[in-house]
Parts: sequence; C-alpha cells; structure tokens
Amino acid sequence: MMPRPLSVLHRVEEYPGTVTLQLGAADNQPLPAFLPGQFNMLYAFGCGEVPISFSSMAPADGRYCHTIKTLGAATGALTKLRPGDSVGVRGPFGHGWPVAKMAGRDVIIIAGGLGLAPLRPVIQALLNELNTTGNMRLFYGARQPSELLYRDELAQWSKLFAVQTTVDMADARWRGHIGNVNSVLTPSMFPSNSIALVCGPEVMMRYAIGELLKKQLPPEAIYLSMERNMKCATGHCGHCQWGPQFVCKDGPVFCYRDIQDWFHIREL
Repeated sequence: MMPRPLSVLHRVEEYPGTVTLQLGAADNQPLPAFLPGQFNMLYAFGCGEVPISFSSMAPADGRYCHTIKTLGAATGALTKLRPGDSVGVRGPFGHGWPVAKMAGRDVIIIAGGLGLAPLRPVIQALLNELNTTGNMRLFYGARQPSELLYRDELAQWSKLFAVQTTVDMADARWRGHIGNVNSVLTPSMFPSNSIALVCGPEVMMRYAIGELLKKQLPPEAIYLSMERNMKCATGHCGHCQWGPQFVCKDGPVFCYRDIQDWFHIREL
C-alpha cells in the first residue's frame, strides 16, 4: 500500500492535456514486471492517487510507461510533471489481456480515444510474436485528428497490419473516415476464430460489443477493459465494486461472457 517514488525519465505531449511519461527507479533497482492490460496507481504528491494503465511494454531498461489525460486534480498534476520530478507508484495490479489465447487467431482491436493506451502494450506484444499470431486489425476512433495517439506508431503499424482510423469531427487536412469507431466496424467481416479486444468510453464499448455479437462472435471471444473509480486497487475499499466483482482485482480486463448480465444495466 506504500507508493514507491519513481522519477520521470521522459515526457511526450501527445496533444494538449495528454502526456506519456516514462518512469524509472532512481536507485536503479528493478521494477516489478507487468502484463499488457494491467495498471499502476500513480500518486501525485499533495494531490491524490489515480489508476493508470500501462501504455507500453517495458523496454530493456525496465521503465514504466503511462499515458495520462487531464481529468481532475491528480491527473492534472501528473500531466505537468517534467523529467526529474518524482511520482509515487503502487502496482502492478489487476488482470491483463489474454495474450496466450490469441495464438493463431485473428485479433480484432477496437479502441476509442484514450482507450488505445491500454491496448498499445498488447499490440506490441503480438508484433513481437508474429509467428504465434494470426491476422490483426485495429479500429481506432478519436474526437478529432489532433487527438489521435501515437501517430508515428500508427503509421508503422499500418505497414504491418490493417489499421482503420476515424474521427468524430474532421479538420481541413483530414482525408480519412468521419464518424465514430462503430461506423467503420459495422461493414467489416471477421473470421469465426476471431478474438476481440475493446477499450474506450463505456457507451462506445456497448455498441462495439453489440456489433461483434451481430457478427457471430461468441461472448467468450470478447474482452474489454474497464476503469471505474478504483481507490485501493486491492478490493478492500469497495469503491469499484461492479455487480459481484471488483474492477481493480477482478479486472480491469474482463471476458464479456463473465460480465454480460450486468454490463448493460444502466444503474451499474
């Protein structure tokens, strides 16, 4: 429960109010390993603590990478950090994406807005294991072109597998698709052995899952990542209870089969 002080080693502004931080240990001691889809609790000293998913697989020197958007006091303080500043870290926590189940299957990745960040590590992991992975397709939507994350990587990925981007509101230079991510998902066809990974705003995930079910993907082949009001990250405080489960320790990645009975209940 005690946060470990880490140093900001590198900072990239993805777009105003959203940054990617690389964190490392000032004492050069190794950091705990993590799985794609897990998260850390990041503590902005004097402001508060928030759950943030890993947004990249650890490079050789064992750094942590997190993409953070300003949404409140704690995230606002975290996005203002600069190299050399300290941040408290607890983790890793939770269950990640089922990478082992993707071997030899077609992988459908659906991301909305900041939802690409928790999916980026699994994309990187799969690209490192192409001999065990079937075809991969990414459907990614953002509010506007300036809010597309990881632009250089998107360009690189598009040379390796199918990448479909879309925006809700275009500018004069945008030449791509206009509409929400489900509008590019609807006309697509998927092989029967597909496995789908979904992350984004909950309303977007509900519609995306509906489309996948229409395309005959079974509930056990659909996985989604939730981040709801996690405070302790150990299942003790009860803030993130969701039906009979806790997002922090039973998630944040869930199989849709296991949560479908309460996923569509508005009150939950």
